[in-house]
Order: sequence, then C-alpha cells, then structure tokens
Amino acid sequence: MTELLDALDHLDAVFAPHAARPVAVDGCAYCYAAADLALLAGPVAGVPDRLVDAVATEVPDHWGDFPGLYRRLAPRVLRRVALDGAGPDPALVASRLLAAGWGGWPERPAVERFLSAWWEAFVREPSRRHPVEALELIVPLTGSPVPWLERWTAHPDERLSLLVDRWLERRLEVRFGLHDGAGAAPAELAQVLLALDPDFLGAHRLQEVERIAWS
Repeated sequence: MTELLDALDHLDAVFAPHAARPVAVDGCAYCYAAADLALLAGPVAGVPDRLVDAVATEVPDHWGDFPGLYRRLAPRVLRRVALDGAGPDPALVASRLLAAGWGGWPERPAVERFLSAWWEAFVREPSRRHPVEALELIVPLTGSPVPWLERWTAHPDERLSLLVDRWLERRLEVRFGLHDGAGAAPAELAQVLLALDPDFLGAHRLQEVERIAWS
C-alpha cells in the first residue's frame, strides 16, 4: 500500500501545474449547474468528490475541452478509483482516458507508475475491489493482460482460483473494458496459467488449460 500511496502522491506532484491553474470550463448546462462548472474551473483540490466521480464517467461530448478537463482531474479520478470501493467504474475511466488521449500526455509515465503500483497492491493485499476491476482499467490502457496476470500467478490466491474457473467456462475467451475491450488470445492466456503450480490448478483444470494452450 505504501508504494500505491507514493504513486498517487507522485501523480499529484506531476499534474500540479494543471491542477492549481484556473481554467475556463464549458460543459453541458442541462446536466451541470453553473456552480458546478465554476468549481471545475477552479483549483482541482476544491472540486468535491461527487463532481470528480461525475466527470470521471461522463461522455466526452458534454465538455467543450474534454481532453483538457480530464487531464486536470486525472490524479483525483485515479485516486478515487484506487482508494474508494464506491468510486468511478474502472472500465468507464479507461474508456475516458483513452478518449482524452492519455497516451500522448507528458505525464504518462506517472500514470503507468500508478497502474503498476495499484496492481501490485491488488496482488499482495485484500481490497474493496476485485482484481478484475483493476484489469478493466489497466488492460485497455496497456493493451494486454499477460504481464499483469504473470505477476498474479507468481502469488496465486483464492481469488485467482475462482477466476480461473469462470474463465475456463468461457474457454479463456476473456476481454477487459467496454465494448470489445482488450485481451489476449485464449492460447496465450493458457500459457500464462500453465505457469501455475499444477497442484493449484488441479488435474481437471490443468487438462482443460493444456487443451486450450495446444489447440
């Protein structure tokens, strides 16, 4: 958890030049009161959580400068996702970050550091969110579940065991995020699962995984 908190603090520091500077915010007047737009235009620290959560999942065409607004609020949004089990939906946040063009931000390394620290916290410690929810954010942004699942298979637990059961019901046809999302070929996921101790998988599941891996 210390690593995650450090990564979140680093996000705040890296995005600070955008967070403190007031800007003009043009948004949907039917959905947001003038007072809300004024709060969004001021220092990010003064934006209430309810408004951060609303912007985190709002459709981009509700804002005159959606990429600029999301970039300002990104540290607050990601902190809410990571630390509040009732915070914004990770899959929606992934979709909005992609729409905001996060991959081209100079602050991208800080976001990647957060993703890595957040996943490590999931693997190592209990959380109010299920690891799949983290993957719903991480995989669409990074393109593949494989490196993240490899880190989990190094420290397998009951959550992973239950997930393997669910995935095998779908023959490892697994996607993450909205719409078609992102994922890996079933055979590729099977190779990841084969790194698990055979005793963890058990004979029946091992046979199913091997069948998919070599099909």
